[in-house]
Amino acid sequence: MATKRGLNSPYLMLSVTMVLWGSAFSSSKSVVEHVPHPVAALLRFGGAALALLVALALFGRGRGGGGGSGSGGAGAGARAALAGVLGVFAYNGLFFWGLSLAPSLDAGILIPVMSPVLTSAFLLVTGRERASRARLAGLGLGLTGAVVFFLGAGGSTHGSPARLAGDALFLLAAVCWAAYTLAGPRVLAGTDPLRATTYATCAGAVLLGLVAAPDLPAVRWGELPTSVWANAAYLAVGAAALANLLYYRGVHAVGPASASLMMFTVPVVNTVCGTLLLGETFGAVQGVGALVLLSGAALAATQGRLPRRAAPGPGAPGSSATTMRLPSRGAE
Repeated sequence: MATKRGLNSPYLMLSVTMVLWGSAFSSSKSVVEHVPHPVAALLRFGGAALALLVALALFGRGRGGGGGSGSGGAGAGARAALAGVLGVFAYNGLFFWGLSLAPSLDAGILIPVMSPVLTSAFLLVTGRERASRARLAGLGLGLTGAVVFFLGAGGSTHGSPARLAGDALFLLAAVCWAAYTLAGPRVLAGTDPLRATTYATCAGAVLLGLVAAPDLPAVRWGELPTSVWANAAYLAVGAAALANLLYYRGVHAVGPASASLMMFTVPVVNTVCGTLLLGETFGAVQGVGALVLLSGAALAATQGRLPRRAAPGPGAPGSSATTMRLPSRGAE
């Protein structure tokens, strides 16, 4: 019984999710080194779409099927597919393009940390959230850290124009994810997480396939190392499909506020993987910028207080406000 409870622990689910997401950056970089970046994006999310379709066929019945509130009908499916254009297609197109120019270390800092910073900044500017001193200080620190990080990407012995361009693409990817997060509660209202994720991923994968089509004939598929296929399978099944489902279950149990704090372990996992597996490094300036950025984002997210456990509402885990508030990457 203890083992069963441990496996069902929401914090264990979230911890596994963060490891999967954090390791996905270096794993994606390994694929990009062997195939064009549009093809790498297609391998990851085409595979994820297939895995989610299988999961939906096996576990999706009875979860809002038959026109219930969980499914939302054809309109909900269309909204979820539209969200996939932004959160899967645009985000991952920019992400994999950036990986072809810059190290995965940079992606693992800029995307998971800048996304909540940008989201909070927009909510404050539009008056949808109140501006506290702690939050404003956190946003200021976060933006300062991002500027320092970019200065380090363009200069020093570890910097280069290509790395700076890649980091700019990572920042645009973070903008896409912040917009996806903000639009999510309305776009995916009334759709259960598994179904919404499947529709969004399939729509994004189709568009990624169209972009990758010109590069597909040039790939020497038979000469690709086994490691490329292993990484692609890991990204599709582990870092995309499985991680998203574990994340939704964890958020349902502990609430989005507590889950958001665990997002700050993603850059740590990514840094370990990028350093040990790929031999990537930060310059001193980028290291300082990363620490300032992480500190500011954490302060903005918590406002200096640890979040209380939120009791899930009757609609959870299908509540879009719960499931779409934070990245499911993959963001990564």
